[in-house]
Amino acid sequence: MGRKFSLAYLTIPGTSPIDQIRIAAEAGYDFVSLRPIPMHLPNEPLFQFGEDRKLFLDIRKALEEYKIGLMDVELARVREDLKVEDFERAFAAGAELGATDVLSSIWTKDKDFAVKQFGKICDMAASYKLRVNLEFVTFSGVVGLEGALEVLDAVARPNAYLMVDTLHAHRSRVSPEDLAKVDRSRFGFIHLCDGPKEIPSLEDPSMIGVAREGRLYAGEGGVDIAGMLKAMPNNPISIELPNSREMAERGAAGHAARCLETARKYFVENNIE
Repeated sequence: MGRKFSLAYLTIPGTSPIDQIRIAAEAGYDFVSLRPIPMHLPNEPLFQFGEDRKLFLDIRKALEEYKIGLMDVELARVREDLKVEDFERAFAAGAELGATDVLSSIWTKDKDFAVKQFGKICDMAASYKLRVNLEFVTFSGVVGLEGALEVLDAVARPNAYLMVDTLHAHRSRVSPEDLAKVDRSRFGFIHLCDGPKEIPSLEDPSMIGVAREGRLYAGEGGVDIAGMLKAMPNNPISIELPNSREMAERGAAGHAARCLETARKYFVENNIE
């Protein structure tokens, strides 16, 4: 199969980059997607290899040893209390390790501020030859496809792309037909997972709960993954599938392996390239 797969950080959250690289390689992934930019969450482990030279060197050694690539670094958020300039060390370190992409999202309703700051992220990333992938998240500042395209149009940067997460697209009521209308050159990599068919309200705790720890393996939920993927180009897939129950039962390695196994099976069964 020609499609390339990456193991996203949130699929096995809290796992050190070295272990994530090993787990991804042993499971058969082509890439890893690492998180050197902290989210500032309670008890969050810090893997800031842009500032920790020993960790950086250990990651480089692991990537070489396991013959796997680093696809993207995350998460470059636009928010009023964050300075996008603080992301630069992560961009620089990621690029030095071979990354090609940055994952970004917007968490403010101030459109002018969002466009200005996202433009800064794109310009900073461009200096390291990195593409920036803007993800719309149902409960964020940019909630859907239309809003994401508006931001991309406004910044008009050649290294800015649209990133579609299949769960968020479903919950933002973005159809395969909607995706098919978008110029295929605008798409970046894709986040893959399944989830419940039912779409909860923004006030329902499951809106965030499922997204952060209850996503489902491909084919085990109600998301039209096949329709979405067939409407987009054959770009790399980053499997972002946090599921606390599966992690507890299978362990990080078992869960990561199951994610890739079910994705590949789903692709074959649905004639997806």
